[in-house]
Amino acid sequence: MTDSALTSARSVLEQAILSYRGRPVGTVAARDPKALAADNYSECFIRDFVVSALVFLADGKPEIVRNFLETVLELCGQELHIEGHEIQPGVMPASFRVERDGGEEHLIADFGNRAIGRVAPVDAMMWWAVVLHIYVEATGDRALAEREDFQRGLQAILALCLKGSFEIYPTLLVPDASFMIDRRMGVHGHPLEIQALFYGMLHTIGDLCSADPPARDLIGAARKRQAALRDYVRECYWLDLDRLTRIHRFRTEEFGDGSENILNIHPDSLPGWIEAWIPDRGGYLVGNVGPGRMDVRFFAQGNLLAVLFGLTTWAQTQKIMDLYEERWDDLVGAMPVKICYAAVEGEEWRVLTGGDPKNVPWSYHNGGNWPVLLWPFVAACIKAERRDLAERAFRIADERLAAQVWPEYYDGRTGRLIGRRANLNQVWSAAAFLFAHKLLERPELLAWFPGNLARE
Repeated sequence: MTDSALTSARSVLEQAILSYRGRPVGTVAARDPKALAADNYSECFIRDFVVSALVFLADGKPEIVRNFLETVLELCGQELHIEGHEIQPGVMPASFRVERDGGEEHLIADFGNRAIGRVAPVDAMMWWAVVLHIYVEATGDRALAEREDFQRGLQAILALCLKGSFEIYPTLLVPDASFMIDRRMGVHGHPLEIQALFYGMLHTIGDLCSADPPARDLIGAARKRQAALRDYVRECYWLDLDRLTRIHRFRTEEFGDGSENILNIHPDSLPGWIEAWIPDRGGYLVGNVGPGRMDVRFFAQGNLLAVLFGLTTWAQTQKIMDLYEERWDDLVGAMPVKICYAAVEGEEWRVLTGGDPKNVPWSYHNGGNWPVLLWPFVAACIKAERRDLAERAFRIADERLAAQVWPEYYDGRTGRLIGRRANLNQVWSAAAFLFAHKLLERPELLAWFPGNLARE
């Protein structure tokens, strides 16, 4: 079925191209003929376009990616206030749309002002920088990144992320709903996905920024922050059976530099399911860590990006792959890949999500299966030299995705049901399938991504 599925996926992608004044500048989020999704799915989302950009670059069609990078940067100049507060320089829009007034076309950006909860996206600026890096690696067009407006944009992003705060940790503090998990899910604080993206972005900007003042000081600070972030995440976010055993025996209320339980994690705060679920062979980076708090849910995007960007050690990478192998039905199941495990249910669901009817247990961001995660899964598996897992996941997607018209997400403990409110012809589902196939055919494409995975 692969050839027909690839043809179908490519048709979805090509029909989704968004043009502005005769130039292709992005792809819309979905082209569902039944229009089940929100109105803004006809817009180009920065995070959604990432995988489209990867496909276009792999196909030798960089023009649309260059136009996208320029368009998003231009939109950052739009003066915007949300609820009376000015958006900080460096923040990039979640999405943009083209409005037509007679013969005129105008670009309108959404910085979170139209989002549920009015949350500005944190990941958009990070993905923009990563896509710029990948574009330069794929095309050799370093002159684009060296343009004055691009250098100002990179420095504004870096200055914003390195801004001083009351935090003493090298991780980046963000609110709920500021990244792929864009609704209340109890992930506020220091979610893993943002830390992995932050790490990749720091590497990216350090490579792309000029060495001239004032960038020199920013680059120096970025490199120090990146090293501290790497060491902190590898130590404090890591969980395997040995680490769980140590946490189980943690003393609390410890003081001073010699404390083992530096975040004062109370062992009894960990959920009861984790001891039975974590295998003898395997481990992962937990979803969130903070003072007195460890969220042991497994979040796929954060773990996979951590592998791809070199945030994990080689040993940790192998254990993440082992965990996927040992808990395949839970983490992959009938459609790659489950966004998080385990789903929150009952009273915990009501408290964490506010009773969100879209995030019911084992649906959407609360344990749903998302085909877009196929591409980082395949990329991480290939980088970890576990191609067998990548091929296994791709075969599952190949059997169902095209036949079921490229759903946005799937429901159920193993992802057997098309999502209750899932859009069809979801562009990043189709693009992820295309790029996963390209990675299996051309694993050398992994050289585009920032960060190297050392065998430590």
